[in-house]
Amino acid sequence: MLEIKEVSATYGEGTVLKRVNLKTSDNKITCLIGRNGAGKTTTLKSIMGLVNVVHGSICLDGQMITKKNTFERAQLGIGYVPQGRDIFSKLTVKENLLLGLEANHGQGTIPDYIFELFPILKDFLPRKGGDLSGGQQQQLAIARALVANPKILILDEPTEGIQPSIIQEISRVILKLKEKMTVLIVEQYLEFVLNIADYCYVMEKGQIVMDEEPNLLDKEKVARILSL
Repeated sequence: MLEIKEVSATYGEGTVLKRVNLKTSDNKITCLIGRNGAGKTTTLKSIMGLVNVVHGSICLDGQMITKKNTFERAQLGIGYVPQGRDIFSKLTVKENLLLGLEANHGQGTIPDYIFELFPILKDFLPRKGGDLSGGQQQQLAIARALVANPKILILDEPTEGIQPSIIQEISRVILKLKEKMTVLIVEQYLEFVLNIADYCYVMEKGQIVMDEEPNLLDKEKVARILSL
């Protein structure tokens, strides 16, 4: 599905990622975990064309996308929910969702399954995005990324600032989504990751230092890395 090979990326003159290798599998949940500043978000921004990749390649379904712009990557089937959600607070829930169709040149309608996954959004369609709680905004951000029916959904810290009941709801939705698509998640909440992941990568100082199925991970070692 998505494969990153030997990717190095920079912010300004500083190298943040160092020869990162990572791949996802169809209809599986892959998680990239690490502490703050490890390079996880930069990895996702590299996939989306938002940082400067100075070495390596990024492929989606065998097609090289390293040189494509962000919008082209979205059109090819990458749905992206950034850290902080980036919903439009002054637009209604419905208007936020409709913006997700831009990846399809504005064509189509909001799929019915969006409201099956997030029934509260149907009730809140006329409400301003800024009037939603943090958990509701996260649900809206995920729903907006799903509107264009992506091949792969990428989530950056989906549990950040979310109350436990909503985290459980988001877990349920993500597990349901892998019936339709591939999912790649950046996260540092280890318990959440272990409950949903099919495969895990652990990042430290811009490098992958461990990768394994979650039941085979050295959880004590991972916990130490996350707490450093």
